[in-house]
Amino acid sequence: MDQIISLGLGYLASLLLALSLLVNNDIRFRWLNSFGCLAFILYGIMISAMPIIITNSLLLIINSYSLVKIYLRHEKFDLLEFNPDDALIKKFLDFYSKDIQAYFPEYLSEANHPELRFVVLRDLAIANIFVVAISPEGNAEVKINYTVEKYRDFEVGKFIFDTEKKYLVSKGVKKICYHKIFNKDHERFLKIMGFNKDDGQWAYSKNI
Repeated sequence: MDQIISLGLGYLASLLLALSLLVNNDIRFRWLNSFGCLAFILYGIMISAMPIIITNSLLLIINSYSLVKIYLRHEKFDLLEFNPDDALIKKFLDFYSKDIQAYFPEYLSEANHPELRFVVLRDLAIANIFVVAISPEGNAEVKINYTVEKYRDFEVGKFIFDTEKKYLVSKGVKKICYHKIFNKDHERFLKIMGFNKDDGQWAYSKNI
């Protein structure tokens, strides 16, 4: 029985470490890697392999230190409006076009007035592009709300919908609305951000 458990821990540790190498998000990488190290430590204890225990204990300490730094760091967020013909925005959309198609396959960058367009800068790097079409009633239909994969830790969403709430209101936004959701991960993000399924014309919406 102990042999089966130890083998299971060994395979689980290997799987977690392999998965950690496949993600681009720093927090996900560190957590997956930490759980993998912990599983290897338990595996090493069960088979009395001190080198495995020592190596993975050191890696666990490094991961824990990195996670503390990540959670304690103070990043600077900024919001910057843009025009549809901005060269930098076109390059950004082109560079991430494949991933954008998985989340917003119907997005077209041509101007549709009235629109509100901005990017979210995270330590001066473009982390998110946000475009909504605003109706006279204040319904802001999301055309694109795409966040670069490495920044998908919900901080960008909190910045847009909480920190910059007054900014959205000043632009005439009363409700953020999604007509369609094309990606399960994005749907999960919306639920965490406080969006609810709408019984009317929208798939999800959130009052501002």
